[in-house]
Amino acid sequence: MAFSPRELRRTLKRMGIEAQDLDASRVTIELGDGRRLIIESPQVVVVRARGQPTMLYVVGEPKEAPGPQAQQAQTSSVSDEDARLVAEQTGVDIETARRALIEAKGDIAEAILRLKGSP
Repeated sequence: MAFSPRELRRTLKRMGIEAQDLDASRVTIELGDGRRLIIESPQVVVVRARGQPTMLYVVGEPKEAPGPQAQQAQTSSVSDEDARLVAEQTGVDIETARRALIEAKGDIAEAILRLKGSP
């Protein structure tokens, strides 16, 4: 037994439930551990029922992204000494060296090779 969207809305309305589509371009959910779930081009429906809290239904494929706290933790995990060494070896500034170390997950040799353009 399939309902058309119009029939479904009528049935829900008779039950005291209101559903409203939102035209959302992106939904971001921040998790307690600092990570974020990002859903691009989601389908979002707001559902309100008498005597119940408002519910949001989000349909889409989530992608995980590090949150600001995780990015800050990565930056602080690179020591100044390692960043200075990479900067000296490659001739770049400390911040560029630090970013290369973060991308290389702390691997000094990998960061130097990336900055020098070697594969």
